[in-house]
Order: sequence, then structure tokens, then C-alpha cells
Amino acid sequence: MDLIFILPVLILILLALYLLFQGAIYVPSNEKAINAIIKMAKVKKGGKIADLGSGDGRIVIAFARSGIQAHGFEINPFLVLFSRWNIKKEKLTDRASIHWQDFWKINFNPYNAVVVFGIDYMMGRLEKKLRSEMRPGSKILLNIFPFPKWPYSQKKHGVYLYKT
Repeated sequence: MDLIFILPVLILILLALYLLFQGAIYVPSNEKAINAIIKMAKVKKGGKIADLGSGDGRIVIAFARSGIQAHGFEINPFLVLFSRWNIKKEKLTDRASIHWQDFWKINFNPYNAVVVFGIDYMMGRLEKKLRSEMRPGSKILLNIFPFPKWPYSQKKHGVYLYKT
């Protein structure tokens, strides 16, 4: 009788833990890095950015406050919900959105800038993807982990700027 109650609870706990640890480990960007990203991106009002692995949405929110259409892509459902709550709380739903989606399946051609706080092992593959999809004049901003082959244009507070 007790097993009937314990088993579903155990399954729910294991499912929650699995979903919580999808993708890279969540490490939030610090304020210096966020400010550097916003300044280095130089995206004009009405422009469109993507934040890959958007975590709690702080970069998406910072861009949206600047009048930029900001989209975050995150696969951790708990962070997606938390980000969406933060966006709603900030009253930025007209300029900011978080997609529960794997960014490897997205085409980034429509974006003026892409922001990534990735991890070392994925940067080579991401470099190839973004080089093939981004329009000329677009910008890519990487927090801490640079691309292995593509030379960056500028570096400030651990943020690398790449131009297409």
C-alpha cells in the first residue's frame, strides 16, 4: 500500500532533478559583464537580440529595458518559468520573451546580436553555427569562453565581441 504512494512521488522527484540539470550548469552573469555586453553590442532601439542559455533572464531584461526586442533560449524549464516571471514582474512582456527551446535548432539570421555564456566544449560547434547563420554586420558576444578559431574584435570584463 505504501509503495503506491511512494513510487509516484519518487518518480516526480527524479523527473524534477533531471529537468533541473538539463544543459550547462547555471551560472549568472555579473553586472560588469552585463553592462559590457549592452555597451559592446551597440544594438539600436527596435533591434533584435538572442541570449542562448538565458538562465534567469537578466541579459534579456537588460536589453529589453534599453528598447531592444530580446529573446532568450533556455532548456531548463525551471529557469524558463523563473525568467518569464521576472519579465512579467518588470512589465517587459512587449519586448522580452523566453523560449523553452534548444538553441541548436534555431536559425539566428534574424538577430542583430547573439549573446552566449556557454562552456568551453561547445564553443567550436557554436562558432560554426553562428558563422553560417548570422548576417553581415551582426555581433556575437561571449561571456568568459571565446571561440577557438575566430579572432575577437574586442574584450572587456571577460566579454568577447565578434563581428560578422
